[in-house]
Amino acid sequence: QVQLVESGGGLMQAGGSLRLSCAASGRIVSINTMGWYRQAPGKQRELVASITSGGSTNYDSSVEGRFTISRDNVKNTVHLQMNSLSPEDTAVYYCNADATAWVVGLLKKSAYWGQGTQVIVSS
Repeated sequence: QVQLVESGGGLMQAGGSLRLSCAASGRIVSINTMGWYRQAPGKQRELVASITSGGSTNYDSSVEGRFTISRDNVKNTVHLQMNSLSPEDTAVYYCNADATAWVVGLLKKSAYWGQGTQVIVSS
């Protein structure tokens, strides 16, 4: 099993910055893509940004140029630096990892999710 623990959410005024972090733990063999998703009230969960183990990144157009995703492959962590925040960024942010890990004695590749961290941006 793989556990993802997020941190860094909170309340911020528009124009401010926040940095989200996510640490993966467990009997991990490898992690391919790691990413951040968000879900605003009444809306579907959407991809914010993702990064492969090789460092290739992908951003939703609404955050490109404002958010930066990064990862540490040794520590199995992923970060999301969020600048120039706007009220439209208010959501619960979830960490995601496509990981291969030992699960009950079997090598298994699955997508794992964190519990989410709330980001509220006030105008």
